[in-house]
Amino acid sequence: MMLLSRRSVLAIAAVVDVALHARPLPVAAKLLAARHRLPPRHLETVLQTLVRAGILKGVRGPRGGYELARERRRISAGQIVRAVMAAQEDEGLPPLPESRLVELVIEPSVKEAGEAFLERLDSVTVEDLCRDAETRSVFGDTAAPMDFTI
Repeated sequence: MMLLSRRSVLAIAAVVDVALHARPLPVAAKLLAARHRLPPRHLETVLQTLVRAGILKGVRGPRGGYELARERRRISAGQIVRAVMAAQEDEGLPPLPESRLVELVIEPSVKEAGEAFLERLDSVTVEDLCRDAETRSVFGDTAAPMDFTI
């Protein structure tokens, strides 16, 4: 059973994809969408959420696209999921039922479990996921040419 929303999984996949492919040029949203067999407009809202959260950086222009806003070892899966969850809260989901059972029993238990889950995701970095993707050759040979420019 998958505990993350599809949007959260997509966001993690997008950040790892950008981390693997954004050298020497940013990753175009169209290429990212094509690699994951998604319509670009579906992916764009997730990418913009990640830009607003400071996880990705949008680069404008004909060779524009997305790149990481900070080092991949400094971005956790938990941070990515929190960014997407915060954006989903703004989408006006129906309210929770109002009852003492929900308020006193269910909500605290679910909140505690959710925090434990996110804490575990905080220990998984984009670096870890990239290393695993490279080991498994998920995209074939993703080795970028070495660039020693400082």
